[in-house]
Amino acid sequence: MTTKDIYLAGGCFWGAQHYFKQIEGVVSTEVGFANGHTENPTYKEVYTDETGYAETVHVRYAPDVVSLDFLLRMFFKAIDPTSLNKQGHDEGTRYRTGIYYTDDTDLPVINSVYDEEQQHHDKPLMVERQPLERFYTAEQYHQDYLEKNPDGYCHLPLELFEFARQASHKKH
Repeated sequence: MTTKDIYLAGGCFWGAQHYFKQIEGVVSTEVGFANGHTENPTYKEVYTDETGYAETVHVRYAPDVVSLDFLLRMFFKAIDPTSLNKQGHDEGTRYRTGIYYTDDTDLPVINSVYDEEQQHHDKPLMVERQPLERFYTAEQYHQDYLEKNPDGYCHLPLELFEFARQASHKKH
């Protein structure tokens, strides 16, 4: 099976990971830290907002099952794209939103979905669009956090997870 990768920062990575895992065609997810300026950051270091990293989900997907276009549309449904360094009650540069790519051929799709999303907002989008410079996997206890801790904190509404389960790229 052919897979592709996209790295999506959507606020607290616990909820974002759980959300993307529900989508048909997503093969694996992993939470970590993207595009900061230190080596091997820990969660505690990233939490200080002094490392430059964003909490990010590495999404590996099967492009013959789900398109990048669809994944990005789902991403925008799970964030407030006009909010700078804040999602829900979470504030700080580590909670900024971003789309980080490893394949330059993905950029036209990213820009197309981004521009279309911008048309739905009066304020400019605050979602970064950048090549992935570096990504470090977060500590094991953060991986699949909401599966291990079903009552754990999440800024995303539960209905959104159900929406992601029901959503199918075939319907769009």
